[in-house]
Amino acid sequence: MSSVNAPASQAPPILHLSAVVGSPLRDADGERLGKVEDLIVRLGGAGYPPITGFLVNVAGRTSYLGVERVSDIGADGVVLRKAKLDLRRFERRPEEVLLKRDLLDRQLINVQGARLVRANEIELALVAGSWRVVGVDTGPRGGLRRLLPKGLGAHIATGEFLDWAGVEPFVGHVPTVRLRVPHPKLAKLHPAQIADLVEAASRREGEEIIQAVGDDDRELEADVFEELDDHHQQEFLEDRPDAQVAEILSRMAPDDAADIVGELDEDRREPVLSSLPVSHRVKVRALLGYDPAEAGGLMSPDFVLLAGSTPAGDALEAVRRSAIAPELLTTVFVSSADGSLEGSVAVTSLVRADAGERLESFVKHETPCLSPDASFEEVARQMADYNLTSIPVADGQRMVGVVTVDDVLEAMLPRGWRRRFGLLGED
Repeated sequence: MSSVNAPASQAPPILHLSAVVGSPLRDADGERLGKVEDLIVRLGGAGYPPITGFLVNVAGRTSYLGVERVSDIGADGVVLRKAKLDLRRFERRPEEVLLKRDLLDRQLINVQGARLVRANEIELALVAGSWRVVGVDTGPRGGLRRLLPKGLGAHIATGEFLDWAGVEPFVGHVPTVRLRVPHPKLAKLHPAQIADLVEAASRREGEEIIQAVGDDDRELEADVFEELDDHHQQEFLEDRPDAQVAEILSRMAPDDAADIVGELDEDRREPVLSSLPVSHRVKVRALLGYDPAEAGGLMSPDFVLLAGSTPAGDALEAVRRSAIAPELLTTVFVSSADGSLEGSVAVTSLVRADAGERLESFVKHETPCLSPDASFEEVARQMADYNLTSIPVADGQRMVGVVTVDDVLEAMLPRGWRRRFGLLGED
């Protein structure tokens, strides 16, 4: 047995939740009073969640026992400080969860591994003078330990230990727990990784992830929606009001927003489009006029097009001011005096050029250009032949968009490819 008030330097080895649940509740003299049914912890703070109390059963009645009334916790049971038994009816307080009922055997987010795992066992330890949840066992040993009699199960060591610092639990099913925004943990993941988690989770869990991300960062929420497959995009938008759908789409790239609008029920498209900001609405409407399997349907209407007389220094300033995602803004396109497309200049060339050097002096005139009705095969062939990361699309001589290599790769890969090829390890 280990004292609750023992100093952190004397912290005992990890204590399994399964060893405590079902163990005796004893008075200070060691007499058995009942048994422990569950442990209560408080989420929402920094560090490891502290145990705040116990659910105990005494004479057939389940009651609450505050941790401050306990002197010892261990595999042999929970011991009261005083001989007098003072039990209260359990009422959940904000941020409190029951370890066995609410977390054990449920999926958790392994943020460091960007995957879902199952809590087969929950691990406790004495940290800084109080008992806390320090991790979960996600391997088969945790489940096996709970199946065996306590005497045998106690000898099975922790298998796949996952530190709680890298874990986010799902708590949407807990009635009194406000949805925790898992910041900054989820915010450190790439939107594609968060989308993978949403797609692997249940509908309720996926909603919880999206809500948590959206409460913390609206831009990140839109980025996650861009990465979701068509099925999940529609699933998580169908119950949202039109104004809320439009708010999300307004933060997405126009080509991705157009893809989603095109999949909406016909009676919802116009109300959603009408709720978009004017500049965004114009771009999305234009893209909806193209076949999604052709260059016009693949392209983004966002690009930097400058006159050939523009000095390199001014061109770099235009790049700096642009709202286009940095990974997509690798090229500046150059127009002639009449506005027709002349060619392109790599942003790296601008960095190396003299500030006063005009674009027309080092523009690449051999840059290929596609018509909006060019087939996907033609898009892929041209980009491969010229080793391009982006290719312009022009209607006549007027540039209307650009297709980037990520658009081509996304169109080439089969639906559900991330999970099918094991990039998301589900347990």
